[in-house]
Amino acid sequence: MMTKKRLYMDVHVIQTLPPSNINRDDTGSPKTAQYGGVRRARVSSQAWKRSMRQYFNQQGAEGNVGIRTKDIVNYVATKVRTLNPDLSQDVAIAEAEKAINNAGITTKEHMAKALFFLGNRQAEDLARAVVSGKNEKEDRKELQQIIANNPEIDIALFGRMVADAPELNTDASCQVAHAISTHAIQTEFDYFTAMDDLLAEDQTGAGMLGNIEYNSSTLYRYANISVYNFAVQLGEKEATVAACKLFVEAFVNSLPTGKENTFAHQTIPSFVMVTLREDRPVNLVSAFEKPVRTSDENGYIDMSIDRLADEYIKTEKIVLQPKANFYLKLSEKSLDNRLGRESINLSELLSQLGEAISSHLEEVGE
Repeated sequence: MMTKKRLYMDVHVIQTLPPSNINRDDTGSPKTAQYGGVRRARVSSQAWKRSMRQYFNQQGAEGNVGIRTKDIVNYVATKVRTLNPDLSQDVAIAEAEKAINNAGITTKEHMAKALFFLGNRQAEDLARAVVSGKNEKEDRKELQQIIANNPEIDIALFGRMVADAPELNTDASCQVAHAISTHAIQTEFDYFTAMDDLLAEDQTGAGMLGNIEYNSSTLYRYANISVYNFAVQLGEKEATVAACKLFVEAFVNSLPTGKENTFAHQTIPSFVMVTLREDRPVNLVSAFEKPVRTSDENGYIDMSIDRLADEYIKTEKIVLQPKANFYLKLSEKSLDNRLGRESINLSELLSQLGEAISSHLEEVGE
């Protein structure tokens, strides 16, 4: 029997990109995927999560985003010296590294073996432990508890994996899908030349030439949050509601920056839908398993929105009816009330979403 302490937030976006190469592979080609028997444009979840974390840094509350770095020793040592300025840098580094090692994180020459995800509050609490002398081997459990407690929003959302110390792992409350185009694409090539401004009059030819691969696409983007689990991690209802709203805002407004100076691909979504479900999250990508085909006059946006709305209705044959649904569109495409009431703008959608999540968390208890 399904527990009442479940709430999943699905975020669906239709967004078109002009000629661009926002996420490339090791050869410089735009990433792609086979789906429905045809090649699709693809943007990896890692690329979009990186952009979202940057958005959190710019738009979120100060200090509510973690730091992913190998230079964890210096990061904690700086906070140690803030608490005790009388300590030399060398001593602060040595004591911070001792605490980090005794917590189970392996370092070499003051650097972690792998990127480590640490929150600002976690680093400050670790520094306090160092200053108070609680950084010995016998303090291992307490040090690990410090690193596990009070995760910043991006650590709670995206998780943390530590191979050497599984006790420090943090389960992700969020899932982000690789974005794919709703239609088939073909990779194209831009042959470019650059001229030497000081080229002598009797000389000809380009100073540099080359090729850049690109494509253009209408993407379907999807992500979800296990809201109740997220609330348990953050420990406060108000913080959870604010973080869910910020997540949607970041998902809508963030954009990977690959080759942005070359292509200026600064678009915004044409369609945003946020659904609250009590049974399970639902990715609606199956709406595009059969690739959208359209004439030159119509483009892909309206047909993609239409397909997504139809798929949303079809899912009710299997999953429970959503607790709430909010959507926003720039297109003039009529959806015939299939998705409920349309939001006027993103601010209204976020406000309605926040109220719905707050109401549900009150029902199930914090």
